[in-house]
Amino acid sequence: MHQVSESTKTETTRSAQTIVESASFRQLMHEKNSFIIPAILFCLVFYFTLPVMTSYFTFLNQPLIGDITGAWLFAFLQFIMTWTFCTLYNKKARSFDRLVEQIKEESR
Repeated sequence: MHQVSESTKTETTRSAQTIVESASFRQLMHEKNSFIIPAILFCLVFYFTLPVMTSYFTFLNQPLIGDITGAWLFAFLQFIMTWTFCTLYNKKARSFDRLVEQIKEESR
């Protein structure tokens, strides 16, 4: 097995290590994680609520609007939730892009 010593690290490796250790990069990762992790958890809980609720409870089988039951309405809301999440992430990604540009400027 080949082991890379400190003297054989390239300039690119040192540059990448410097970027990862920078305050701007840590800020970027903190902002991304503070948005993405709660959003994913919410989406997963919202998604799996429908099969759990329809398996163990019957109140979603009641008609709400004509012949449309609560289960159909909840399923439709999942599409709206997905589109909303995509729109929010698209807007939030612009701020991530600004931070990436700042990091690139600092590393030059």
